[in-house]
Amino acid sequence: MMELLKQFYFLILILLFCGAGCFNGKSLSSPSDEKYTEQNALGMIRTSRKGLAPVYAPLAEQIVSDFDLSEKDGIGIDLGSGPGTLIIELCKRSRLNWINADINPNYFSNFYRQAEENDVGHQVSAIFADAHNLPFRDNYADIIVSRGSYHFWEDKVRAFSEIYRVLKPGTVAYIGRGFSRNLPVKAAKKIRAKQGKKMQYDVDNKANELHDIMNKLGIKDYRIDRPKPPGSENVNYGIWIEFHKPEANVSRKGEG
Repeated sequence: MMELLKQFYFLILILLFCGAGCFNGKSLSSPSDEKYTEQNALGMIRTSRKGLAPVYAPLAEQIVSDFDLSEKDGIGIDLGSGPGTLIIELCKRSRLNWINADINPNYFSNFYRQAEENDVGHQVSAIFADAHNLPFRDNYADIIVSRGSYHFWEDKVRAFSEIYRVLKPGTVAYIGRGFSRNLPVKAAKKIRAKQGKKMQYDVDNKANELHDIMNKLGIKDYRIDRPKPPGSENVNYGIWIEFHKPEANVSRKGEG
């Protein structure tokens, strides 16, 4: 009961602090769309428990280490988290409160159940969110992450602009698809073999796309991360972008 109360209070805090950022315009998609069904959610939940299961713990370890999150307090958002498996692993390694912000609310009951079973229910919440119109006030989050979601966004420039808006000054976002650099090559090869051609894409083209998005938004403080651990020469480890929002007294155009 105490854990449920904590979860309820955390949800109330989210609603209070969303402020003017909530419901500030028409979403490009709605949860009634055919692709945001319970069946779709159940399929991804199964994938997260089986084929992609080895991905999340190493990625959480890398994120916590890279951005020094282990002793940090505040709010983290996983945008397009779906089953929330990455959030659960992040909770195990950090003190942040994590929000599963996803456009398909059919994930949420399973997400809460998994969080409780892993003793991190007090650290999590979930909210319906379209990446193009995030339901959070400006300068809200201490970090925003997203794995395997951004390439589905209809208007990537708008979505990345929303992420930037929601970040607190001086904080970071880490967005991408694929694997962390610490995922064993054997595991990466096994996952890619099962995925087949459906996950084949030109990483150079994706890097150029991300550079273009940053340029359009005037974001100077960013880097493209293309993990290439030893022995992974023939394995697509994916692509990520890390970008920072400057401290409040520095304008976006003045970064660098």
